[in-house]
Formats: sequence, structure tokens, C-alpha cells
Amino acid sequence: MINKPTKKVLNGLKKKGYEVYLVGGCVRDLILKRIPKDFDIITSAELKEVMRAFSRCAIVGKRFPICHVHLGDIIVEVSSFSTSGRKFGRDFSYEFERPSGCDEKDYIRWRNCMQRDFTINGLMFDPYAKMVYDYIGGIEDIRKAKVRTVISANTSFQDDCARILRALRIAARLGFRFSKETSHFIKHLSSSILKLDRGRLLMEMNYMLAYGSAEASLRLLWKFGLLEILLPLQASYFVQHGFRRRDKRSNMLLSLFSNLDKLLAPDRPCHSSLCFAGALLT
Repeated sequence: MINKPTKKVLNGLKKKGYEVYLVGGCVRDLILKRIPKDFDIITSAELKEVMRAFSRCAIVGKRFPICHVHLGDIIVEVSSFSTSGRKFGRDFSYEFERPSGCDEKDYIRWRNCMQRDFTINGLMFDPYAKMVYDYIGGIEDIRKAKVRTVISANTSFQDDCARILRALRIAARLGFRFSKETSHFIKHLSSSILKLDRGRLLMEMNYMLAYGSAEASLRLLWKFGLLEILLPLQASYFVQHGFRRRDKRSNMLLSLFSNLDKLLAPDRPCHSSLCFAGALLT
């Protein structure tokens, strides 16, 4: 289920003696036997060493640097343990006790997982040892079909309000529910997403609507009071038709996106303009 470009990057770094792992949502999706939207690689190599390993490779991002490895028309993103801490903002791992019996390699993996958003995204997979590393209960939450923040939801969402939208997107795509704490703070802090710039909001909405889970995403946005913030005209449509927050019924807008979802997949999205045109039709 791992695509060829990703395998090529994994093999290229492994042959040079570096540790390589798949990390994040792609590991969760592989466990669930679902097609990942993309693959994230993390390695013990420095980014400059990744650059030397591949002929077409560039370091992108000043604040959160990663490597883009170009293989034909495909770009494979590679991060390094040495710089990945910057990507997640504040490093909360220092606020938690280091696990007992944790050697240096475990400590490096644990610290990286502690900086991620949700437990089900905090898994690492070594494809050569065929081993999944889980330090924060991600496997158990996959079994329970639950979205739960790694640290307290209040702290997590205040540190990065975009995680609220990410939580809804993940739950919609997988059909998962939220932990009680996560659900509470999604509602309580929903208005904080207005801090995000318009470009980021458009990107998050595109992820929700264009990859095969638009209907479920709209239902969750409506349930948690975010539809009024992101798509006020569509929220007004729901109100006019007497649609309740936990309503199981459908309406014209939901039916439209339900039919679109049947044609799409995480690795086969539609162009964002089609989604937003569909939303405006109502």
C-alpha cells in the first residue's frame, strides 16, 4: 500500500545507513487499510544529507524546513528528527516525564510523537523492522475509533487553532467520534479559527470537501457551530430548512456532496472550485 516514490526515498536513505520511518496519518491509514492522502517520512539524516542522497531535492520552508524530493511528477516530503521539533511550535514533551526504560532512540521517537496533534497521528512505522512505535495510546484510540489530542485539548487547540478543523476533517473521513474533552473544547474554542488567515481557511476547507468526505464534514461543521463561521450562506440554508444540530436527515446540499463523495478518494480529489461551486448552488 506504500506507493513507489515513497518506497524509493525510504530505500535510498536506508541504504545510506540512516533510520527512516513513516509517521503521522499515513501510518494510521495503513493500519486501517485505507488509502493515505500522502506519506510523511522522518529520518535520522540531516536535511543536507537528504539533499545529497537525491539528485532532485530541495529544502523548503524557513520556519519549518523539510525536504521535497522530486521523483517524476511526484514530490515526497522528508523531515529530519533534528529539525522536526520546530514544525509543531511549542515542544510539550519537556512537560512530561520521560518514559522508564527509554533508550536514546526511543527518547527521540517519543519526543517527536509527543509534539503531534492527535494520538492516532502519533504513530511511527519502521517498514524494514515491520514495527509500529506507539508511545501515546494511538493504537488503542484507533481500536476505539476515537479522535483525542495528545496533550490537553484546551492547551492543544489554543496552541494551534487549526487543529480544530483538522480534528473535524479526520473524524469525518474515518467516521470516528471525539473524546469528551476534545469535543468540549472544539465547541468552546470554535471561534478561535477566525485567527487563521483566509488562505489557511481555504486550504482546510478544500481538504474537507475535495477528498471524499464532504457530506460528513458539513454535518460536523454544523453540529459544532463552525458552519456559520466558514460557510454562513450554507448555515442559513440549514436554519431555513429546520435542520437540527444532530439531525440525521439529509437536504439538497448534503445530497449533492454525498453524490460527489462517491466519485472521490483521498488519493483522487476533485478540484476545489468544483466543491465551492457545489456549495453555492444551494
